[in-house]
Amino acid sequence: MLKICFVCTGNTCRSVMAERLMKKALKERGIADIKVSSKGLKANGENIAENAKIVLKKYKASGANRKSVKLGRIDDKTLYIVMTENIKSQVKTSCIMSIKDLTGSDVSDPYGGDVELYQTTANQIIQAIEILLEKILKWRDL
Repeated sequence: MLKICFVCTGNTCRSVMAERLMKKALKERGIADIKVSSKGLKANGENIAENAKIVLKKYKASGANRKSVKLGRIDDKTLYIVMTENIKSQVKTSCIMSIKDLTGSDVSDPYGGDVELYQTTANQIIQAIEILLEKILKWRDL
């Protein structure tokens, strides 16, 4: 089983959106052997951002409430996907890649922004998920 953990700063916007959009993409493709989670470097138990919930529901992904989870112990059997190069420099593991590694650009934090900003963020995340899934499927075929 492959384990993927999306990481951002607070785990209320980007990483939780990535987790839920990835789970939706995996379900649509019938892929059941990839476990997906999300965490934040500075998560403090806040609920998922309201605009993140709105955008997730637009994509028919779970917009359910949940508390943010702080990144703790690094698991060497988990692939960490981080939202920015700055976050990448703070997560000490060799099993890491950034969204920029996948798409060529970081995913900026939409926290406090309007729904349109969250929509833009979701579109960037979806692009990265599609590239990541393509890579995973190629690795499996080797």
